[in-house]
Amino acid sequence: MVKLGITGGIGSGKSYISSLLREELGVPVYDCDAEAKRLIGEDEAIRQKLIALAGPDIYNKEGTLRKRILADYLFASQQHVQLVNAIVHPAVRDDFRKWAGRQKTGVVAMESAILYESGFDTSVDKVLFVSAPAELRIRRAMQRDGSTRQQIEARIAMQQTESQMRKARYVIDNTDATRESLLRDLRQILRNITAEGQTEKENVEY
Repeated sequence: MVKLGITGGIGSGKSYISSLLREELGVPVYDCDAEAKRLIGEDEAIRQKLIALAGPDIYNKEGTLRKRILADYLFASQQHVQLVNAIVHPAVRDDFRKWAGRQKTGVVAMESAILYESGFDTSVDKVLFVSAPAELRIRRAMQRDGSTRQQIEARIAMQQTESQMRKARYVIDNTDATRESLLRDLRQILRNITAEGQTEKENVEY
């Protein structure tokens, strides 16, 4: 099984690429953001660690996370962000490993906006970077999130997209791409993964 990481800057179209892989090409995709939120709400070990950090009010009486309290804790300092990440990221990596082990396909994917920053890249074999110009990404993100240009530009400034793109095995340019062209590119990437896997197997045998 080959594990493919999917990443890219804000507004690049990572989630759309993931949906094409999942819905059109039959590749299971693990959404790190969604699964992290699920684990924060369901995992008792995470719950207790977050309570120890931010206090019992971080969850309500029904056990639901109070997102505002967590957000306030995170925004208070960069150290708080690191402390929460040190709890959540290992749990996500372990959950992804278990999830991948249940899949029956030759390729599975992990979508993460912070693939490299979180260390999730060590959990995958190859990385697909989704690229688009900054101005286009800003417009997409503003339309999608309802955020201001300044808010999106601040988030983009924190991302190291150029260096991440250079590290990736595959790059898809999602500037003026159509659904058909993206599917064509993704099919070629899957063919390349299969061919590279066969070559690696032959090299091991010899």
